[in-house]
Amino acid sequence: MTALYILIPVAIGLVAFAIWLFFWAVDSGQYDDLDGPAHSILLDDEDPLHKAGVEQAKSPEEPEDAPRG
Repeated sequence: MTALYILIPVAIGLVAFAIWLFFWAVDSGQYDDLDGPAHSILLDDEDPLHKAGVEQAKSPEEPEDAPRG
């Protein structure tokens, strides 16, 4: 019975922390764009605005202004 005197406040504290953490995540924008990362996998890597695609397309020995072909 004495363990309940410790476990109940600890459980209430953990629930309060989880609720605070959830509201912090919502306020900091963690849930603003849920569809963006899911759709980004469908984008073409050769898109000139996509920085990773440009870096992957260039080889290290090739200058930036060299024609491709």
